Amino acid sequence: MLFRRNPLWPLLGLLVASPSLAQPIPVVPARPMPGPPGLETAPDHLKRYTDCMRLARMEPLKALPAAERWIVEGGGLGARHCVAVAMFQSGKHAQAAAQFEAIARDMGNDRPGLRAELWAQAGQSWMETGAAEKAAAAQSKALELKTGDPDLWVDRGLSYAAMQAWPRAISDFDRAIQLRQDDVEVLVLRAAAWRNARDPGRALTDANRALSIAPDHSEALLERGYANLARGSRDAANSDFNRVLRLVPAGSPAARRAEAGLSSAGTTAPAAPAQPAGPPPGLGGKR
Repeated sequence: MLFRRNPLWPLLGLLVASPSLAQPIPVVPARPMPGPPGLETAPDHLKRYTDCMRLARMEPLKALPAAERWIVEGGGLGARHCVAVAMFQSGKHAQAAAQFEAIARDMGNDRPGLRAELWAQAGQSWMETGAAEKAAAAQSKALELKTGDPDLWVDRGLSYAAMQAWPRAISDFDRAIQLRQDDVEVLVLRAAAWRNARDPGRALTDANRALSIAPDHSEALLERGYANLARGSRDAANSDFNRVLRLVPAGSPAARRAEAGLSSAGTTAPAAPAQPAGPPPGLGGKR
């Protein structure tokens, strides 16, 4: 994933398909990355590209006209990428997605790894607009070029989750876990997908596996709590919800989900509000 591991930018707060298990897909934090390497190689262009990308991340409204001027001056792919990043950072996500896709297409068959990154950026930009189908299509193109990247499988899995296509989401999370077996975040995502697919037994298995690696992981505890709730194990569910409340700050999204679990009747869990997404601090590069 291109915009991953920054805790200020949760990827999703997707509500589930089943009203009887109405809890969001867990948040996956984002991590900052530099721009994709290889767009500019000449020293003067590389410096201008680096400066443009820095401005795009910090002051995108200033970066956008500067990058557009650079295009007129013959800036090439680096200038176009800076425009796309500035568009993304300034909230013009659909335009950014179109730019990322155009750059990837215009590269022809060159540098498949870099093209995969651009398609992935397009996918995440489409997700910001709520266009999950377009996001999944772009992410599929990225995966054609870079099948061994677990983050790309997670990206598309999240797009399928937004479409409530739970079997497809689970399949993509499966591939990510095959590539990175002890990734707690992906195990929690797959647990949530199983829960949404009305298979609390498999959700419980994934939540337990995640907790065997990270015993105090609040999202894993929540998933286990809701899986137990769906299986009719109220005491076990309450134990996990109360443990979450001891671990997380009062009033946090995790605390609200735990409180909702404790106050729910039977297997019904009231929906928690989706968390708003904020802009990532950087794009591209080796992830």
